[in-house]
Amino acid sequence: MTHPSDVSRYHILAMDLGTSGCKTAVVRLDGTVIGFAAKPVAMHVVAEVGAEQNPEDWWQAFLLSAKEVLKQTKVDRQSVVAVVCSCQGEGTIPVDRSGTPLTHAMLWLDMRGRAAVHRLVKGALPSVAGYDPIKLWRWIRLTGGAPALSGKDPVGHMAFIRESLPGIYEKTYKFLNVLDFMNLRLTGEMVATVDSLLTSWVTDNRDPAHIKVDDKLIEMSRIDRDKFPQLVRCTDQIGTLLPDIADELGLSRRTRVIAGSVDNTASALGSGAIGDGELHLYIGTSSWIGAHVPYQKTDVFRQIASVPCALPDRYLMMAMQSAAGSNLAFLKDNLLFPKDELTTRPANADIFQVLGRMAAEIPAGSRGLLYLPWLMGERTPVDDPNLRATLMNLSLEHTRADIFRAIMEGVALNTRWMMGSVHKFLKQQPNEMTVVGGGAQSDLWCQILADTLDMVIHQPEQPLQANVRGAAFIAGVGINAIDFSDIQTHVSRQASFEPNPQNRGIYQQRYQEFLAAYRALRPVYKTRAKRAGL
Repeated sequence: MTHPSDVSRYHILAMDLGTSGCKTAVVRLDGTVIGFAAKPVAMHVVAEVGAEQNPEDWWQAFLLSAKEVLKQTKVDRQSVVAVVCSCQGEGTIPVDRSGTPLTHAMLWLDMRGRAAVHRLVKGALPSVAGYDPIKLWRWIRLTGGAPALSGKDPVGHMAFIRESLPGIYEKTYKFLNVLDFMNLRLTGEMVATVDSLLTSWVTDNRDPAHIKVDDKLIEMSRIDRDKFPQLVRCTDQIGTLLPDIADELGLSRRTRVIAGSVDNTASALGSGAIGDGELHLYIGTSSWIGAHVPYQKTDVFRQIASVPCALPDRYLMMAMQSAAGSNLAFLKDNLLFPKDELTTRPANADIFQVLGRMAAEIPAGSRGLLYLPWLMGERTPVDDPNLRATLMNLSLEHTRADIFRAIMEGVALNTRWMMGSVHKFLKQQPNEMTVVGGGAQSDLWCQILADTLDMVIHQPEQPLQANVRGAAFIAGVGINAIDFSDIQTHVSRQASFEPNPQNRGIYQQRYQEFLAAYRALRPVYKTRAKRAGL
């Protein structure tokens, strides 16, 4: 292991590739982010239920942000000992033998595989929660989960390509997740990590230290075995930077590339909440609640499972919320500052800071507004692709500040809805949680979460950088410079938010209205989807 005095001398180039863009940072081995640059990536909605991105846009965003942050920090580039990625999960890119994408990437929001995955999971026996009971038993016993009926995960994407794009399927050499594709571009190697391959549902995850691809699960997927990449651990070194990439970035050709992880694995580490049952909430484009646990477990009815992660002897409990910060981005980009109508637009940070200050003047409850944040369906505690966002009780007296706050409260109310299932899964009711991601930068949102969830919310230093920090920790372990046990000492808290007793009754009433709105509108959403042929 590297001597502790070396922690400040060596650096990791860490990437956080999310749905909204690529953020690249220079991080010290102790988790301190000393430089950070971000470049946006466009998302394309297809036929209302599809969501795509161009993999080349990811790569160019990485190169631009990496060059910018290396120049910005002025670090000795020979001190950058490793490159590592944290990427959005559950994306699917079919590539040919040369590694060239055959289509745009299908993202974690893409539901075009919904019908195909329903055909995949059904059988001769009466269904249980939409699944053939024997298939469901095998998936849960071996993997700890099951394909999403919404079609949003890679098994649904691959089923869609196999059925609807057979020419693309035949040409596919490997199906890669987002992380796998970025590692391919960095090293030329086609590999998948234990968490990036997870939602292809073909791995036996019963022993977290020895995860392996299972032949029967491959058969159930109906995808040819050789179209899946080789499996590696998150901390494995998969190669060194390709010479032309190293030269372009000004890094050593000996710079190691560590396999890295999907974003929820990295955020759990970067939050510092790595003890058993310690909760973290990520609020970015999407949102999730996570906690490390020592057991594999699945709640198929509420779509919660403990899944493989970077820790070699633990699983990560995950409860996913499809849309969080994307609701605010939708308000900004489509209503307040539409891109196609304005030649100059305020910077995102300026927009959100101004609106945040305005929303802070609005009382709890948003003066009667209620927002349902389901822009593209929901996953937990209900896996329902038909749900859509709704703003209720809007009147002439409301302003954009009311709407902005109502959106923040709507995400918090949806998080509370998830939290009930999380408590049942963990068989305990934690009274504190660490919040990370872009949303965690807002003191107002942290306080709304504390009041709505009735629990203490911790805000770590550099909450936006939690993913790159977590990825850097993975790289540090991969090069034998740190241990996972060191992480808690490397993440400091910036603030803590206590629940305001005066707001407890307000948010309890709003939560009951939120549940009532879901029950009342669910059949409306379902009918609308049927009429639209979705």
